[in-house]
Amino acid sequence: MSASSLASSPPRCLRCWAATAAVLAAVAASFVYLAIDYRALFTAESLLLMGRFIAEFFPPDLSAGFLSKTAWGALQTLAVSALGTLLAAAAGALLALPASGRSGRVVQGVTRFVLNFLRSVPELVWAALMVLAAGIGPFAGALALALHTTGVLGRLFAESLENAPRTPEQALLLSGSGAAAAFGYGSLPLVLPQWVAYTLYRWEMNIRMATVLGFVGGGGLGQLLYFHLSIFQQAQAMTVLAAMFGLVVLVDMASARLRRGLGPAYA
Repeated sequence: MSASSLASSPPRCLRCWAATAAVLAAVAASFVYLAIDYRALFTAESLLLMGRFIAEFFPPDLSAGFLSKTAWGALQTLAVSALGTLLAAAAGALLALPASGRSGRVVQGVTRFVLNFLRSVPELVWAALMVLAAGIGPFAGALALALHTTGVLGRLFAESLENAPRTPEQALLLSGSGAAAAFGYGSLPLVLPQWVAYTLYRWEMNIRMATVLGFVGGGGLGQLLYFHLSIFQQAQAMTVLAAMFGLVVLVDMASARLRRGLGPAYA
C-alpha cells in the first residue's frame, strides 16, 4: 500500500475497539467470577469416565417393543408441535389485525403488550404452568407451544400487514365493499404467503422445543427420554435420541421444501 493511500485511509474506529475490549473484559470477568476449573475436564480420570458413560449408550435398544414405543412418542411429539403451531397461527392472525393499528392506537398498544408478554415467557415456563393447570401430558405441551408461538407469530403477522400496501383494500372499501371482504380480497392475498412461510418456520422450531417440553411433563419423546435417563437406561435413551434427530431432520426437509415454493413471501 502506497503512502498516499495510507494517508487517505479512514481512521480506526475507536468505538469498535472499545466495544471489543469491553466484550473481552466481560468474558474474562465471567470466567474469573464463576471460578470453573475447566482443566478438570481433560484429566485422565475425567476422560475415562466420559468415555465409559458414552459407551453405555451403545448399542441402542432396537427391540420391536421399544421401537414401537418410540414411534408412538415421535408421533405424539409431532402432533404436539403441529397442534401448538396451528393454534398459534390462528390466534396470531386474529391478534395481528389490531396489533397492526387497524383498530386505533390504544387497541394497538394493548395488543402489542399482550404479544410481547406471550413471547417473553419461555416455552419451558409456559409448560410448567400448563402442567399445573391441565395436568401432565401432551395437551400441556401443546398449550405451552401455542401461547409462546402466538406472541411470535402475532408480531410477525402484524409487521407484514403494516408493510403491505393498503391500496387494494382501500379501493374495495371505496367501491362499497364490506370491511371483511375488502381485507380478504385486498390485503390478505398479499400477506398470506409470508404468513404461511413464518408458520412453517416456527413449526420447525416447535418440533425441537416439543422434544424438550417432555422433560417438564409435556409428553412425547422428551418425556420418554427423561424417564429412561432417570433410571439409567442409556441404551433406550439412545434410541429416543436417534428418533428425535430423525424427526427433526425430516420435518426440516419437508418444511424447507414447502417454504421454497413460497418464493414471493420473501420478496
